[in-house]
Amino acid sequence: MKLIRTSLCLLLCSGAAFAHDAGTDKVYKIWDDEPCPNRGHDYSIKKARGYPFDEDWETKSYPIGNGYMGANLFGRTDTDRIQITDKTLANEGLYNLSGMTSFAEVYLDLNHPDPTNYSRTLSLNDATHRVSYQYEGVEYQQVSFASYPDNVLVVQLSADQPGKVSFTVRPEIPYLREASEKYARSGTVVALDDLITLSGTIPFFSVNYEAQIKVLNSGGSLSAGADTITVSNADSVVLLIAVGTNYELSSRIFSESIKNKKLDAEQFPHEEISARIGHAVGTGFDQLRANHLADYQNLFNRTTIDFDSEVAELPTKALLRNYQEGETNPYLEELMLQYGRYLLIASSRPGTLPTGLQGVWSQYEVTPWTGGYWHNINVQMNYWGAFSADLAETFVPYIEYFQAYWPEAKKNATNYVRKNNPDALTEDNGWTIGTSGSPYVIHSPGGHSGPGTAGFTSKLFWEYYDFTRDENFLRETGYPALLGTSRFLSKTVKPTDDGLLLVDPSASPEQKVNGKEYITVGTTFDQGFVWENHNDVLKAAEILGAQDPHLAVAKEQMSKLDPILVGASGQIKEFREENMYGDLGEKKHRHVSHLCPLYPGTLINSETPEWMQATIVSLDARGNNTTGWAMAHRMNLRARTKDGDKAYEVYKKLIQERTYENLWTTHPPFQIDSNFGCMAGVAEMLLQSHEGYIEPLAALPSVWPNGNFSGLVARGNFVFSSVWKNGKATSFEILSRSGGPCEIKYPGIAEAQLTDTRGKAIEFTKKAEDRITFNTVKGTEYRITLP
Repeated sequence: MKLIRTSLCLLLCSGAAFAHDAGTDKVYKIWDDEPCPNRGHDYSIKKARGYPFDEDWETKSYPIGNGYMGANLFGRTDTDRIQITDKTLANEGLYNLSGMTSFAEVYLDLNHPDPTNYSRTLSLNDATHRVSYQYEGVEYQQVSFASYPDNVLVVQLSADQPGKVSFTVRPEIPYLREASEKYARSGTVVALDDLITLSGTIPFFSVNYEAQIKVLNSGGSLSAGADTITVSNADSVVLLIAVGTNYELSSRIFSESIKNKKLDAEQFPHEEISARIGHAVGTGFDQLRANHLADYQNLFNRTTIDFDSEVAELPTKALLRNYQEGETNPYLEELMLQYGRYLLIASSRPGTLPTGLQGVWSQYEVTPWTGGYWHNINVQMNYWGAFSADLAETFVPYIEYFQAYWPEAKKNATNYVRKNNPDALTEDNGWTIGTSGSPYVIHSPGGHSGPGTAGFTSKLFWEYYDFTRDENFLRETGYPALLGTSRFLSKTVKPTDDGLLLVDPSASPEQKVNGKEYITVGTTFDQGFVWENHNDVLKAAEILGAQDPHLAVAKEQMSKLDPILVGASGQIKEFREENMYGDLGEKKHRHVSHLCPLYPGTLINSETPEWMQATIVSLDARGNNTTGWAMAHRMNLRARTKDGDKAYEVYKKLIQERTYENLWTTHPPFQIDSNFGCMAGVAEMLLQSHEGYIEPLAALPSVWPNGNFSGLVARGNFVFSSVWKNGKATSFEILSRSGGPCEIKYPGIAEAQLTDTRGKAIEFTKKAEDRITFNTVKGTEYRITLP
């Protein structure tokens, strides 16, 4: 993985001098003018789809994170709460998976009831949580951030008068259970001098865990109890919090079938966490903060979006409430995109596990749907916008995760072919992954989702290459992954009497007929992703000059897949045997898996107008009354049909109906995929590049008549910027980070002026009135001025 990170840095950092990397002066924040309510968190009181529901945590707390861990901050002034999660801490989960579980609760007994001039803010510009208020004539402030480079959570408490900071640090380990109980978990909390240590074991996976809280006071005194530390009369205090487990990502975790042998029960994280705390103490608050800002803003500041809006002065909950009541606001629509980028940076960094169904945040004993990696759309949606929103590094954790589970995925592929198509069994059957996965377990295809989940996943590897043009990655990981998926999928098809090749067995994800999972032959979902993967591996092989006998098999199979059928209602058929729309399956089902060949696939495109129109018929029939993530998929699909107003209609509905006041999105309950999905959707409305050319403002809605963006990325590793007025672009700027030809489609572009940064005219080839192409030099910026 070191090679991937190094080459990616070269590809992305080569544009450091590009004007669009300068960041934005516009403030993006989520804020409130009153503390989060303190209603306790008796998880037995409320339920959401059968899961415990803590309303304050789910809808009002503000999340920070560094990929390794996440924290939910409440900003209370009586007893504050900091809830901490680590993605590697897991207990027994549903569906024979692991279940992410809450790591710790840290309470700060501040004893400041009824403050005045209160404000709590999550600033996206610097990934910092701030609380300020006045109490008895003293102004108090709290500053919190989660540092990726130093892997610590930092909390600073201060006052504008000396000797006024007094409180008690009172951490707890949640969900302790006896060894004989389900979800057994042991743990102790011990305070000594200026350090509190929380440690214990979850025996199901032999997870040993530890957290350390270092209390550093300036002035005043500290007093340690058995499991608390009390600060008295300090000028300011810094809390350093480090957490970890004995989890180490490796292939052995996935190959070991005995759950409590997946980790080394004799390995403890104590020394590593102690060293991390010691390093943070030596670094000091100011440098920790500087390290955090340099790291975070290098990522966040790459992309700016402005729909000609003003920064909202209302608290976010009021802004959202007004939006829900019909007072739409372009600032909130910008904010949702930038919040998605913030959350991705906070939950998915190289060296950490991928972001899951709840990112890196969970207050649950067993997170809904385990908090894991669901490969029939959810984990893919998490990363759809990573590439276009210039955060390709955040996909590296999934590459690392894949490399660890790859050997087990090869075994699963062989077992699948042996069971379902033994005549196709060979020594090398590629690799596969089914719907469900976690940091400890992966599953094979089967049940409610067909083997197309493997192709759905491998599409991400092609996209990573296509956006970054990292040939080292393609050669060492991307192409072998695509080839392995293609090899597996080629063995899931069986010949028919009329010369076709159909996936058998096949299922369209989670669709049911008469209340039962519907297993059939040749669903559009499966056929489509066989085609997509074969197409991607052939492109990759051509780029690398690779030779393999299987490539001829993939090429031959593509012509026999017959992946797209149009039904009697004018719809894209989900099942080959359906006639009218809704003959089979739920008419308003949340999944629109049969439309994946349009997005994230490319099989349906502007060159297939009959299929495009059939896609629109299917979207209209399916409707938008659905879950948060399903709205996000529909938003991206509408963008691909080039209907910006329809895409915006879904986006607005998602904000109005599936967004909490902390701007987390909900299934329900909370799932982060729709936060990421709508981020991808906005980017897709503003810039498309999947058809072999770049198409800016391809699905611009009429509600954004004026605006600009900078730092969105097109395939080919072109960083793109645009300004538009009255719905028409006035200029484009392009930074070529990898060189090579650049083809752009936009009305009237053949009459535009193309120059470099010095104003020198650049020759281009006119392919049509709305399309030009020109050669680019790596690291060079180009400007197009439209007539």
